[in-house]
Amino acid sequence: MISSVLVANRGEIACRVFRTCADLGIRTVAVHSDADENALHARVADTAVRLPGAAPADTYLRGDLVVKAALAAGADAVHPGYGFLSENPDFARAVLDAGLVWIGPPPQAIEAMASKTRAKRLLGIQPLHEVTDADLPVLVKAAAGGGGRGMRIVRRLDELPAALESARAEAASAFGDGEVFVEPYLEHGRHVEVQILADTHGTVWPLGTRDCSLQRRHQKVIEEAPAPGLTRQLAEELRTLAVRAARAVSYTGAGTVEFLVADGRAHFLEMNTRLQVEHPVTEAVFGLDLVAEQIRIAEGHALEKEPPRARGHAVEARLYAEDPARDWAPQTGTLHRLAVPAGVRLDTGYTDGDPIGVHYDPMLAKVVAHAPTRAEAVRRLAGALESAAIHGPVTNRDLLVRSLRHPEFTAARMDTGFYDRHLGELTEPAHDPLAPLAAALADAHGRSRFGGWRNVPSQPQVKRYEMGGEEHEVRYRHTRDGLAADGVRVVHADARLVVLEADGVRRRFEVARYGDQVHVGTARLTALPRFPDPTVQLAPGSLVAPMPGTVVRLAEGLAEGATVRAGQGLIWVEAMKMQHQIAAPAAGTLTALHAVPGQQVEPGTVLAVVQETSS
Repeated sequence: MISSVLVANRGEIACRVFRTCADLGIRTVAVHSDADENALHARVADTAVRLPGAAPADTYLRGDLVVKAALAAGADAVHPGYGFLSENPDFARAVLDAGLVWIGPPPQAIEAMASKTRAKRLLGIQPLHEVTDADLPVLVKAAAGGGGRGMRIVRRLDELPAALESARAEAASAFGDGEVFVEPYLEHGRHVEVQILADTHGTVWPLGTRDCSLQRRHQKVIEEAPAPGLTRQLAEELRTLAVRAARAVSYTGAGTVEFLVADGRAHFLEMNTRLQVEHPVTEAVFGLDLVAEQIRIAEGHALEKEPPRARGHAVEARLYAEDPARDWAPQTGTLHRLAVPAGVRLDTGYTDGDPIGVHYDPMLAKVVAHAPTRAEAVRRLAGALESAAIHGPVTNRDLLVRSLRHPEFTAARMDTGFYDRHLGELTEPAHDPLAPLAAALADAHGRSRFGGWRNVPSQPQVKRYEMGGEEHEVRYRHTRDGLAADGVRVVHADARLVVLEADGVRRRFEVARYGDQVHVGTARLTALPRFPDPTVQLAPGSLVAPMPGTVVRLAEGLAEGATVRAGQGLIWVEAMKMQHQIAAPAAGTLTALHAVPGQQVEPGTVLAVVQETSS
């Protein structure tokens, strides 16, 4: 029997595994980098072991250090979570060689399937070796890992060399393996997968289907089970292929077989030899705890001959600290508050007051709703997200709510090109015009008596806020009866609650302030200074860091005085495990270059200056 488990991972998945271990009476061991010293997963575990450093390559990707940590803490088993070393056969062997129990598939099964190129060959599918115009568009894809990293769509042949180089660099950074391959890119397909669970006694459960078509940067955003709109025949074909893939490598434990479904046909993508981020939707539908099942299988227990019966529908949304309107730029800062209504599941690696750093994935949490029907589950999830308290950096919350309510999604007609088609409309500003006024009135609470009330009409007080990239100015007055604003009746105002009545409709606004950051309901505002600093000005053509991160490389031969073309990639910044290209805004001359590989930068840091040719 397993008595102590080390989770070779961090954040949300580590916390989720620890939760099941606590239910089973199993002691828990966390590993943490220096950046994660006070992270939730390190705080909730029974024991925590430091991995010196901050970068994944120095910490969570160091299998030797993780094994030493397990032995030092007295763990007798290792759960890999997902990402990092979870699909590394050498790590699995190192765990077993150390006399520890490996809560995962056999190393040889990981080896056969962890490389997408080997997995395809096993099933008789060959990647493209020579790409011609007739093959376009194609997808450059990392052979190892997942999560959308190391993937690039190529629509022109002259873009292929740069895409290969960029994908290799990102894959090597994220997975320690820079191997990439090229395959046809199917437009408007649906990403459908099958969860499998297999024991060491020959039983393989195909636990239904999941649809994960809503993706950004090839990383899933909204997932659901079962996948809607599949014919009974196609769903059965997917389950059969998934079982076949599992049996081909003598698979045990939890895994996922992924497909692209287009024109009623299934195209094999890969097999993920680990637990998936989206596993909670399958748990909800089948009434299972997949982590508990993983542990039981690792202990040698047999599954029942048939899986439990599926019931209802479940939908999951991934809440990211990112700005979808700014090319999904990751955001950092303090997560002041995260709370969702009762009735939905919240899996997270953060609690109120935790910092969100630059070193790891920007996912804050997963929110899951389960209901008897798909329509009910979608409505419940959208409502929960809309009313959730999420105070801190910019997130994708509004995008999630709008996506769930988009007619294409509600009718189950979505595909992997959903955000390519609809991102503009889904990120259009739609701010509550009363939110800035509520923020100003809450801030003004208690000031009406300063200096005494006079029998003379007071001058309007003016406050300015930034909301969604736009500036809003509001005016209010102190009167004998309290605070007042034109066109709106102020029913109540204090530091935390403002009640306003406009056109006969009364509305409540809960207000929370953290320095200059103000949250009014779901609106996020920044209080602006009364008199802007006139010295804050950038030179024309300045290229600034869009997010905090690390400069990882410069364009070859880039130096001051170089001639650059419009759209040319000049500088690459890595933040939260993704590389972001900063391109020349116009053709011209590089008149200044401040960026240096390895340099840590903050948002707004000037990296270079390009003087346009015309000027």
